[in-house]
Amino acid sequence: RVQAVFGPEVAHVVEGVTKISTIPFSSSEERQAENFRKMLLAMVDDVRVILVKLADRLHNMRTLAHLPEERRLKIAQETLDIYAPIAHRLGMKKVKNELEDLAFRHLDPEAYETMRAWVDRRRRATRGTVTELRRTLEQTLTEAQISYERIEFRIKRLYGIHQKIKRSRVSLEQVYDLIALRVISTSVRDCYAALGVIHQTWSPVPGRFKDFIAMPRENGYQSLHTSVVSPQGVPFEVQIRTEEMHAVAEEGIAAHWKYKEGRIGVKPDEQHFTWLRQLLEWQQEMGDPGEFINNLKVDLYPDEVYTFTPKGEVKALPRGATPIDFAYMIHTDVGHQCVGARVNGRMVPVRTRLQSGDIVEVVTAQGHTPNRDWLNIVATSRARSKIKHFIHAEEKMRAVELGRKLFDKELRRFDINAKSVMSPEAVARVTGEFGAPRADDLFAAIGYGRVQARSVLAKLVPEELEEKPGSPSIGTRMRRVLRRGEDKVKVRGFDDLLVFRARCCNPIRGEEIVGYVTRGKGVSVHAARCPNVLNLLYDPERRIDVIWEKNTDESGFIVLLGIQVEDRRGILADVTSKIAALKTNVLKVEASSNDHHGRISVTMEIDDFKHLQRIVKVIRGVSGVLEVERLMR
Repeated sequence: RVQAVFGPEVAHVVEGVTKISTIPFSSSEERQAENFRKMLLAMVDDVRVILVKLADRLHNMRTLAHLPEERRLKIAQETLDIYAPIAHRLGMKKVKNELEDLAFRHLDPEAYETMRAWVDRRRRATRGTVTELRRTLEQTLTEAQISYERIEFRIKRLYGIHQKIKRSRVSLEQVYDLIALRVISTSVRDCYAALGVIHQTWSPVPGRFKDFIAMPRENGYQSLHTSVVSPQGVPFEVQIRTEEMHAVAEEGIAAHWKYKEGRIGVKPDEQHFTWLRQLLEWQQEMGDPGEFINNLKVDLYPDEVYTFTPKGEVKALPRGATPIDFAYMIHTDVGHQCVGARVNGRMVPVRTRLQSGDIVEVVTAQGHTPNRDWLNIVATSRARSKIKHFIHAEEKMRAVELGRKLFDKELRRFDINAKSVMSPEAVARVTGEFGAPRADDLFAAIGYGRVQARSVLAKLVPEELEEKPGSPSIGTRMRRVLRRGEDKVKVRGFDDLLVFRARCCNPIRGEEIVGYVTRGKGVSVHAARCPNVLNLLYDPERRIDVIWEKNTDESGFIVLLGIQVEDRRGILADVTSKIAALKTNVLKVEASSNDHHGRISVTMEIDDFKHLQRIVKVIRGVSGVLEVERLMR
């Protein structure tokens, strides 16, 4: 119908705007994520799709008051999280500002009204000042023979002020860009000439100059920004740009078409849509709808810093980005092998937050790989998705290895030869029965604890799985639990998705440990002293031998000690000083007394089991200490 009336081109745009309604989704979040995915994909094909969608959303927001409150708040939040940032990314400042203010009015009406009333008062109070400032600027530029088209005045939008106060934790009086004069110059040369005259006329505020002409924002925005103070002490901002820059600043992508004689290009401009293609590439690696939407919010509206490679190439990153984020912007392999960076010629660790203007040289090490801690450091979804992908792939390999060991253990237990039962036909049949595409996927399922090794063996040779007469004693089972062997799973100092330390006993490096394959959560590692180890004895097929991984510098194990003491003056100081003398980081100390006796609880960070043994030994040597025990946390 649309095609018949308006033609195929308009029909194509309408199809891109239409929401998904025929595909079944498991949740509203999944539907929302897929709608946004389709919208972004449509932008790559034809940017007019999103322009129509933004116009539709703007119309909806203008008439939002007629909807029920729950629906109204949901639409307003979605507008603030997704549609206003998209308008910002397209450089459509007018649309973005109106969407933000409308959403702000519905989401926090009290704050909105307070801000609106304050801005109205400031506008009336500064009317005469602004007129005088504009007259002074016009006169100064004319005397300096600097050509300009006009000088405009603007006051910052309500939501912009609200966000600045929240983000920077400043008062309204400290918002220097509340009032702004805008000089529309005839040329770029005149922009810089005007800047010099302005700084001669009024005192510039240190650190408040930004050159977006030499270094445009990713959405194409160009302008000179400076904050100055008048002789009367009034702070205000001055923006300087050409007419074309002003059109791009206000109308964004639509302004580019105006300067191409009204020719509306269907395919987005390469220069202004690199961010969109990158965003889609990174987001496609995320399967979880919630993660997709959360990362989309971050990627659409970053507070950017501009950094440089040693060759002078600009890398725009969100504020808070680290050398790891920078490394992944260069190449995935560079990111994986990043061990630090030289920032402005100085070596810095991977946790360092980069600043605008930093020259960053990534330092790599062959064979170095990401670790899970990086996920708490990085600021870009590209880095986060690449790290997660690597970790999941590595843990899948570990799960396959663990699954094979568990399966081999069951074969040995029933004295079954692997070659006799693992024919290609039998393996194909059993993997199919468990819904696994390949044998490795089945072994991974065993390793993750989703499938029991005995269940797989039962499908292969059900007649062989009869317990041999004479079950072993508890003592024999305990010795088996604690035995050492070559096929043990290595446990690192930190947890991962496959192997994690049990919270009930919190084992530390160097002490005897026992592994237990949980249902769907990987291997839970217990200290051999843990009371729960007895439960493992009656479920031997879920038991797995584990050993601490060697050649690792992981430390920082948290331990809680309970110390029974005589209630005498200075004993707490004596105990804590002995602990501190062994280079121990004491996190928390609690003390109590009752009937001439006292109890001290010390939470500390230690390196390994030997470190703990030394600590216990010196505490026991303190006069008045009656008993020292390690407590379950």
